[in-house]
Amino acid sequence: METTAEEQLIGPLLLARGTVDRSVLLRADERRLEQAWSDPATRVLVIDNGHTLVRRQGDEVQAVLFTTAEAPPGPRYLLGVESGAAYFAVAAPLPGVSGGDGNGRVTVPLSLRDTPDGVPVPAGLRQAGGLLGDRDAGLLVYAVALEAWHATHEFCPRCGTRTMIQAGGHIRVCPQDSSQHFPRVDPAVIMLIRDPDDRCLLARGPQWPQGRLSILAGFVEPGESLEAAVAREVAEEVGITIANPRYLGSQPWPFPRSLMLGFFADATTTTLTPDADEIAEAHWFSREELVRALDSGELRLPPPVSIARRLIETWYGGELTGDW
Repeated sequence: METTAEEQLIGPLLLARGTVDRSVLLRADERRLEQAWSDPATRVLVIDNGHTLVRRQGDEVQAVLFTTAEAPPGPRYLLGVESGAAYFAVAAPLPGVSGGDGNGRVTVPLSLRDTPDGVPVPAGLRQAGGLLGDRDAGLLVYAVALEAWHATHEFCPRCGTRTMIQAGGHIRVCPQDSSQHFPRVDPAVIMLIRDPDDRCLLARGPQWPQGRLSILAGFVEPGESLEAAVAREVAEEVGITIANPRYLGSQPWPFPRSLMLGFFADATTTTLTPDADEIAEAHWFSREELVRALDSGELRLPPPVSIARRLIETWYGGELTGDW
């Protein structure tokens, strides 16, 4: 599957960035891991239910990193090494953050660009992922994914015994039956469908508010190729057939553990019959119709941090406004 020149992704996939070497060999050496943790150059990103502390410095947003002496106690995960310094994540309440929504979730600001300069504030990937630099974005995506996996895989699926964290947070081992369990990633296809008139298909799930539209997506099933998943999901959700699926790129979406694989595909039928359980509405848009709907406020697109937004803008041929 080759992409054409006009189908090269516009802009970076913001959650697919990163500069830190994941250091697989270091994970396997418990002695070296302890030495790395004791190194004054080591830095720690604290992660709490998918959120960390960030601070705005002028036009830049940076993750707040701690020394190991400053970091709160909690399970720790090796994120990698860069320029001789190790980076870990610690799953613990965010230092200096109190309150929340009463359900264990921290309260995050609506816009980081409006926060006081230099003041640490809590944020998740949706708020900060597109504003952080390459290193910090990669660290946060990694930490969010590992924290989510550990939170839901504390017990052995074979015998129910509580498992132990090993290999810098990349394996859980059952002390009862010695079975090893590894972080899980769920592949999902996400596809921009074009009709013979080069219109783009956008749809809304029943759980979304009016006007919030995106492209189609779905999980890959066991024993299924990516291309077959694209065709099946489109047929199931809106009742049309497609041809010529073309892969454009991928990025992690750790909510809690997806890997989004982006495709373009061509519609061979165009009459939409949405599955009411999956799709509340679906429409074809020309470029002109899309811009008018965005300008009027009747339509909103996924945020720039999502691969959906990148695929839509690639089809459109430039940047668009109107975030969720």
